[in-house]
Amino acid sequence: MRILAIDHGSRRIGIAISDELKLIAQPLEFIPAEPFTDFLARLQELLREKEVELILVGLPRNMDGSHGPAAQKVQEFVAALRGHVGVPIRTWDERLTSAQANRLLIQGNVRREKRREKVDQMAAAILLQSYLDGLAG
Repeated sequence: MRILAIDHGSRRIGIAISDELKLIAQPLEFIPAEPFTDFLARLQELLREKEVELILVGLPRNMDGSHGPAAQKVQEFVAALRGHVGVPIRTWDERLTSAQANRLLIQGNVRREKRREKVDQMAAAILLQSYLDGLAG
């Protein structure tokens, strides 16, 4: 069984998946956020195909640890998801994952147009890897 991570965005939702041993996260894809029904259909396909036991959703926090408007949007997204999937959902602190993903893609000489496509799934992978590292520790 695997863990699937979601980096929620208003336009694109980044998806990453763990290996079966839950040691390594890898970026998988991004799914357009709208329409929500299409997003849900693709997510449900992935949950079946990858035999997912847990969905991890990045919860943005301010640097002082408080929740802002972005966290409220994610909490609403998680509430909507819970009504449509039978897999447990957990949130995880995602501070700076998008900045980290952008930095890694720039270091990898990924062109700006391609970075836009890859940053969300890379941020989901960074989020998931931090969770997996916490499990191992």
